[in-house]
Amino acid sequence: MTTWSCMNLQDSASPIMEQLIFFHDHTLMIITMILAMVLYFMASMIINELVDRYMLEGQTIELMWTIAPAVILLFITTPSLRLLYLMDEIHNPIMTIKTIGHQWYWSYEYSDFVNVEFDSYMTPYESDNKSMFRLLETDNHVTLPMHSFIRIIVTAADVLHSWTIPSLGIKADATPGRLNQSSFMINRPGLLYGQCSEICGANHSFMPIV
Repeated sequence: MTTWSCMNLQDSASPIMEQLIFFHDHTLMIITMILAMVLYFMASMIINELVDRYMLEGQTIELMWTIAPAVILLFITTPSLRLLYLMDEIHNPIMTIKTIGHQWYWSYEYSDFVNVEFDSYMTPYESDNKSMFRLLETDNHVTLPMHSFIRIIVTAADVLHSWTIPSLGIKADATPGRLNQSSFMINRPGLLYGQCSEICGANHSFMPIV
């Protein structure tokens, strides 16, 4: 759960989110090094009065500023593509959940069981209840097992929605007339919060997921 003044990503609750955090830190270090190098070159050009005429007119510097960005991009794209394929992989799931987005609440169906389905509405905020998260609590929570691959099938009944749990690293679009699927594995217990991440209408911010 992200708290006030938190500048980092949420704590991961799945292996995919751990990999996303590692990739974020990896890319941030590359960007920091590029920024430091560019600032050094700018300061050097401002302070230094010496000019190398052969470097400015030759092809050496052009070759360097063409090859260097290509190598940097390789260091970014290689782990990025690996992570994209990992996120797209559907392992053998032990259970399947169907999620349907409505205006403005979520419906859930446990497909492996008979007649196990429910609606999940946002709980009205009570200022007396200090342990309650505003706009994030629901009357019915989705209960899922740990250390098990879970497949989620997402669709919508009316407009576009997006089923998103940041700490699981999952964001699946809910499109009317289309079934999108994704999978995840929870590796720590707890309450995980999310919201609809698609601007789907007037009550878009009132579609929490717990």
